[in-house]
Amino acid sequence: MSSVRTKLDSYKLLPKWVRYLSSYLNLLLCTVLLKPRVYGRNNIPKNGPYIIAINHFHIFDPALVAYAIRKPISFLAASDQDIKWDVIVAGKLYGFIPTNRQKLAPSTIKIAVQALRNGEILGIFPEATTGPALRKPKKGVTYLSLKSDCKILPMSVVGLDKDIWHKWFKGIRPQVKVKVGIPFSISRDLPSDRINRQNQLAEIGDDIMRNIAALLPRKFHGEYANDTK
Repeated sequence: MSSVRTKLDSYKLLPKWVRYLSSYLNLLLCTVLLKPRVYGRNNIPKNGPYIIAINHFHIFDPALVAYAIRKPISFLAASDQDIKWDVIVAGKLYGFIPTNRQKLAPSTIKIAVQALRNGEILGIFPEATTGPALRKPKKGVTYLSLKSDCKILPMSVVGLDKDIWHKWFKGIRPQVKVKVGIPFSISRDLPSDRINRQNQLAEIGDDIMRNIAALLPRKFHGEYANDTK
């Protein structure tokens, strides 16, 4: 699997026009294979730049985000893990920026920030990996959200599950719900002290996750099930 990981680490973002054409293929596949419903589409900004923050319950979540936005999106994808072939294929379809979840490299920040400066849309899964419910976000992704100084658009995707392949083989189209929240901004100055800076990043990350949790049924709130803020 190391060779696959190397391919992902060296992956270069495809030209915007290629990703724009790929979005039509993504739209077709989602329509044929799923029964997607999008709520809150009026909350989607007409133009970039902005950052989309999404829960991550399934590897096909990016497809539904792209279905709802219907514009080229550059997703940050974890490169410090063993990647399956379908994730590589998905990257060709959606477009992604390889990201080390534990330590956000300067090159990643540069590419991501430059994409936003070019007016593009950046897709971020704060939790970095898939899971059955919301978890704590990685600090690196939170830092990028803060550094870019762009609005954040919270979104949720529910309805994809582990049995999706079996359902497709049986001719069943799963019902998937995508909810789009209200964009919000983060405007805080990070303290120079390392410990205080890490605490501040954690607080910002929690704020982002709360906005996502507000779009999900309570059973998916996970780490934020008893959050009173």
